[in-house]
Amino acid sequence: MAVFPSTAAAGQAERRSHGTGAGTGTGTRRGAGANGGRGGRPRSQRAAYLFIAPIALGFLVFYIWPLLETFWFSFTTFGAFGGNSWVGGENYERVVRDVTVGKALGNTLLYMVMGLMTLPVAIVLADLMNRRGLRGVPVYRTLYFMPFVTMPAAVGLVWNWLYNGDFGMVNEALSWIGVDGRYWISDPSTAVYAIGVVMIWSHVGYYLIIFTAGIKAIPRDYYEAAEIDGAGPVRRFFRITLPLLSPSIFFASVICVINSLQQFDLIFVMMSPENPALGETQSIVTLFFKWAFDENSQGAAAALAFLLMLLIAALTYVQFRLQKRWVHYA
Repeated sequence: MAVFPSTAAAGQAERRSHGTGAGTGTGTRRGAGANGGRGGRPRSQRAAYLFIAPIALGFLVFYIWPLLETFWFSFTTFGAFGGNSWVGGENYERVVRDVTVGKALGNTLLYMVMGLMTLPVAIVLADLMNRRGLRGVPVYRTLYFMPFVTMPAAVGLVWNWLYNGDFGMVNEALSWIGVDGRYWISDPSTAVYAIGVVMIWSHVGYYLIIFTAGIKAIPRDYYEAAEIDGAGPVRRFFRITLPLLSPSIFFASVICVINSLQQFDLIFVMMSPENPALGETQSIVTLFFKWAFDENSQGAAAALAFLLMLLIAALTYVQFRLQKRWVHYA
């Protein structure tokens, strides 16, 4: 009688082993089919790599490779007829010791501060344009955005005329209220601030669009509940709009810092080489242009450009670290 249970158990074990083998084979075939057969990699992954390949190639060719070349050139010097030779850290020594670099760095940081002043102006304008009952908002938004899409050369030429000390519209408008005008872009004490005003004017429309989209994403229920509780427009702005707009403010601040530190075109157009205030308005990028193309010091210019990239990377890193303290993601 003891043989029958063991025989039955052996039969059950054999059937289980066959079932497992069959299941394993089925699972293997399904896995192979899901992974695309031969490669062992899902077809969706191969398709994803195929789609990002052009962007990755462009990033390597137009960003990574020029970065590596600039770093290499910063340790070399160029001859008058081409060719370069290794000079070690001489170019970086020139950057550290040159007095004009310190002045240009100070001007660049000042441009960055003035560029950041664009953000509160754009936030206030965006909040005003999102008020209920305001008519003509698309027209206002278009008018504010037009300077941003206008060529910087055209913007600089127009503002050169407006700032003209003899017949400019700025001095003419000031004369109406009894204020004496001046040569705004020729006076070393006012030239850098005059360029900063043009920066703010030409970029406020871009950030206005960003903040308008951010405010429209805030649920109206919050404002209605705050209004029922007796909160006025100012309190609703500081208690609801600003906190919930912080992700957009963070994005705009990063873009603004990067763009301001690379300020070149307005300075190049508005400040002629004979302008006595040129040294007071020169940025790192304009100094790079002068070294590379006017003085044929490409190695020193490459060192200056590489240090500017490190400065931008450091400030961007600091912004990303600090955003955890004040950015609120809903």
